[in-house]
Amino acid sequence: MKVVYDRETDTLTVIFTETPVAESDEDKPGVILDYDASGNLVSLEILDASRRVASPSRIEYQVAPVPA
Repeated sequence: MKVVYDRETDTLTVIFTETPVAESDEDKPGVILDYDASGNLVSLEILDASRRVASPSRIEYQVAPVPA
């Protein structure tokens, strides 16, 4: 998984897999979901990210603990 914030276009992209995009869908205004040929989610793109995300240039990554 890769997260990219482009300051120039103010776009935040979360790439789940490097599979080619076959179809894109604007789920909500400014939120684009990209799918591969099998219908699997490839990436998520947030337009005007600085208005929608608290701090698009900073990321916190956390792995939830596995229950015992």
